[in-house]
Amino acid sequence: MTNRIICPSMMCANFANLEEETKQLDAAGVDIFHMDIMDGTFVPNFGMGLQDFELVRKTTKQRVDVHLMIDQPGRYVEKFADMGADIIYFHPEADLHPTRTLAMIKAKGKQAGIAINPGTSLASIRELLHLTDFVMVMTVNPGFAGQKYLPFVDKKIEQLAALKEELAFTIMVDGAISAEKVESLSVKGVQGFVLGTSALFGKQISYQEIVKELHGSNEIDQLEVKS
Repeated sequence: MTNRIICPSMMCANFANLEEETKQLDAAGVDIFHMDIMDGTFVPNFGMGLQDFELVRKTTKQRVDVHLMIDQPGRYVEKFADMGADIIYFHPEADLHPTRTLAMIKAKGKQAGIAINPGTSLASIRELLHLTDFVMVMTVNPGFAGQKYLPFVDKKIEQLAALKEELAFTIMVDGAISAEKVESLSVKGVQGFVLGTSALFGKQISYQEIVKELHGSNEIDQLEVKS
């Protein structure tokens, strides 16, 4: 079984006490804190703010990623890199020069990720894969929590899995990921799981119990931030 990277989607956390939520998730052994930034243009919603990012970043020593669901994401790469993001994701269709943006992320000593919308073909981003560390497949349309998993993306995941060893990237998934989906997608070659209300938040059992179960029995690989 593939070692699993568990990533709480902090957009789904309790904002009445975001610091305490972060501490509890940290103690539970999550691997990467996932931060959604939206501009109301690329997706029809607004996500977390800079202050939210700063709070989570200063509260944990674990890795923190940022998912830029915004137009012209290259404008904000340096800002989030300087604020302490370890991994920066963006959507290639929102960027006129995605290879330049990937190079900017690497130049800041961070890991580069691309996010692929459900309607984005693998062929359209194939030339970017050798430049990325993480490929995050959106399994719902981006912008809102609480949607249903779109099963047609499974074929895209399988196609990526056939390429990941050759091109040295890690496959992540984001959107309506239940505990059952973690199990089934692990078998398909997915290593990282962004988790919201389907598997992690708003449950009757502790984060510690949930994360332990989702990790499974294997020891988790710690992926080092490339310089």
